[in-house]
Amino acid sequence: MVNHGYLPIPAQNSQQKPRALIWRPSSIPLVSNLTNSPRDVALYALGIGACARDAVDVDQLKYVYHEKGQNFIQVLPTFSALFSLGSLPGGAGLPGLQYDPRLLLHGQQYIELYKPLPSSAVLKNTVTLAGLHDKGKAAILEIETKSYDKDSGVLYCMNRSTVFLRGAGGFSKSSQLYSYSTYPKDQVASVTTPKGQPFAVYEDCTQPSQALLYRLSGDYNPLHSDPMFAKAAGFTRPILHGLCTLGFAVRAIVKCICGEDPNLVKCVSGRFLLHVYPGETLLTEMWLEGLRVIFQTKVKERSRAVLSGYVDLHGLSSRL
Repeated sequence: MVNHGYLPIPAQNSQQKPRALIWRPSSIPLVSNLTNSPRDVALYALGIGACARDAVDVDQLKYVYHEKGQNFIQVLPTFSALFSLGSLPGGAGLPGLQYDPRLLLHGQQYIELYKPLPSSAVLKNTVTLAGLHDKGKAAILEIETKSYDKDSGVLYCMNRSTVFLRGAGGFSKSSQLYSYSTYPKDQVASVTTPKGQPFAVYEDCTQPSQALLYRLSGDYNPLHSDPMFAKAAGFTRPILHGLCTLGFAVRAIVKCICGEDPNLVKCVSGRFLLHVYPGETLLTEMWLEGLRVIFQTKVKERSRAVLSGYVDLHGLSSRL
């Protein structure tokens, strides 16, 4: 059974009351339960391109198959991003915050991993409002999801999802635009893509049906499957999920830097810069700075950067 609660309302002064927060508690669930299975893990791995080049690649096969049984398959670190999908039911879920769902853009994803993710688990998610910012013509909403083992209470990971709601700004009641955050500004570092030669570059081809496969992991936004919906949002055809692109990039880092050991990943920060069309080729450039991998992913056909960020590691692979 899924338990539903209410998101705590941040304190605010009388001169600055955004209509999104003063009317009534949000309908976003405070606590929910989620079950993942080895099938979910394998389907996700296929959705971000594992084994697409070579179905018998031993290093990649372990994410979808194990000779001792499916419970032994390994979990890619960005699988944890799926735990945050239910945090935004029907969009933002904040009463009074008016927006067109076709104009919702996923801006950033930040993930902290505390324990290796199991292939089979029953999780308890706690969801809080981490930030709300009035940008005039748009609003930025930040939702934080912490995922615990339902029985033991062990904390596996934390996701902070940032969404950009075009047309939803202008709700401040004073000349100063409303801005609210629950975490220190320096918690998520701002990185600049180095100008020197990257430590490694990995090329990966997405499939024309990539978004249709990835959506089976739980993100059914029609922007990624419905041609008419995509055109109404300003795209020539359905686009790839931002989290799918992030999965491709982090899988490249796990392969090139981590020696295919996904448990070396400590945290992931990704900023979505531009859309990707299914079927395009992704080039992920990686710069190694201590235990941090700064990365940038480009679409080869358009020579455009679509994703940037960093991955912090627990240590370096002996393969380097």
